[in-house]
Amino acid sequence: MQYTLKKSLGQHFLKDESICKKIVAALQEDPLQQLLEVGPGGGALTKYLLQLEGIDFKAVELDTEKVNYLQTTYPAITGKIIHADFLEIEPPFKGSFTVAGNFPYNISSQILFRVLEWETQVPVMIGMFQKEVAQRIAAGPGSKIYGILSVLVQAFYEVEYLFDVSPDCFIPPPKVMSGVIRLRRKNTPLETKSRKLFFTLVKTAFNQRRKTLRNATRSLFDENELKNEIFNKRAEQLSIEDFARLTFKIGAIKSPEIIEDNET
Repeated sequence: MQYTLKKSLGQHFLKDESICKKIVAALQEDPLQQLLEVGPGGGALTKYLLQLEGIDFKAVELDTEKVNYLQTTYPAITGKIIHADFLEIEPPFKGSFTVAGNFPYNISSQILFRVLEWETQVPVMIGMFQKEVAQRIAAGPGSKIYGILSVLVQAFYEVEYLFDVSPDCFIPPPKVMSGVIRLRRKNTPLETKSRKLFFTLVKTAFNQRRKTLRNATRSLFDENELKNEIFNKRAEQLSIEDFARLTFKIGAIKSPEIIEDNET
């Protein structure tokens, strides 16, 4: 049975066995009892994950054709596929579970935000992204690529850039390099006034990243608070802890809506 590739779903399927083995090896460096693969596609990684002993494994796949292909090619996956959009499902396990996958590039940021929603249940995630997105997630303060994804992910997880993956490891080859990263949940949660305020502050600050914090976040703070020297800085100069501390200074929000992430 063959399958077709759908550009609309951002499908670039792994064909390099050595990359699949490296991802599986990295997964086994942490305790692993329940595992969710996001976007198994043609099953290059799936076939190795199905071989892991003592693991409760599930895979979530939106594309009906790929679901049929996987069930035909890998009979062991029968009953383990969630035929749905990952962005719309509830957590597939009770208790803790690991998330892994060669993520569809067109929704990779959205996948990360969903993992953040499930953070209390997801101690580890290993995923493949476009290299520039992977680097952005791992970037630190002061970097030009340090942004919304960097701060929001690193507030809850330690980020480790594992390795590059070249375009010729995929069918069809993407036009960009890829990178695999690992997230490990932090033992001590970041202290903020509220998670919602933290997300609002970070997104507001970086959506006008060329402006000083004073001008970018004026809608969130009282005028007296804005006199503080930290507001002379730009968002990319603030540490994750700086953002967390500032949540306790937020006054009555004049524009209460959450600003949408404009990073891809």
